[in-house]
Amino acid sequence: MEAEEAKDRLLAISEELGHEIRVFMNSPNSAAPNETPPHDEEPDDFYDFTPEDYFRLMGDRIGAQSQVLKTRKIREAEAAARRARITKAVIRVRFPDNYVFEAKFQPSDKIQSLIDLLTKAIARPNVPFYLYTTPPKERIKDTSKDFYSAGFAPGAIVYFSYDLPKDSELNSEALTGPYLREDIRSLNGLELPSKQEQADPANSQPEAPVIEAPPPASDPNPAPKKPTKPKWLKL
Repeated sequence: MEAEEAKDRLLAISEELGHEIRVFMNSPNSAAPNETPPHDEEPDDFYDFTPEDYFRLMGDRIGAQSQVLKTRKIREAEAAARRARITKAVIRVRFPDNYVFEAKFQPSDKIQSLIDLLTKAIARPNVPFYLYTTPPKERIKDTSKDFYSAGFAPGAIVYFSYDLPKDSELNSEALTGPYLREDIRSLNGLELPSKQEQADPANSQPEAPVIEAPPPASDPNPAPKKPTKPKWLKL
């Protein structure tokens, strides 16, 4: 019963915000965004230039030349085909307290629509904030771009930060969180039911079985066929 009520809350908040959302927490032990995983050192012969490297390099060069020779219309048609295959943009916003806010958009939606959505979802909408990507850390300044043009489709992870001067009185309070609204944080780990689950099986009536009429009974004593005289037979 409680699980059903929680999913109803998630559905209601998604309808309020106008987007399908999901909230979950990242492990605090996960690697920092600017850290790179360690790797073993390569042996000395790894950097030797081999015949395979030569042919691969030549193949890449020929491929690059073919791209240059393509007409503008062909390149535009290929780009349109690639874009048509991407039907959604799933954006995850990671907050400093390890909460992750996920929302689904159309690839043609503007990044400003994400800013507008977050303004409704955060606990302090009156405090200025910005989004950035990493690594390297790069602030998202042009919010007029659509998600596809910005490289955020079919999905991307961005990071949230308040935009306050270091000597601001709100800075120390804002850095401690919470960042999301309390009712949205309570949705942690919940997912919207699928369309089939949303349909109420009690209201769906089974289809009436189709009863086929039996074939007509054959006559057990069929009438004998009248013999016919061939045309060539003359009496």
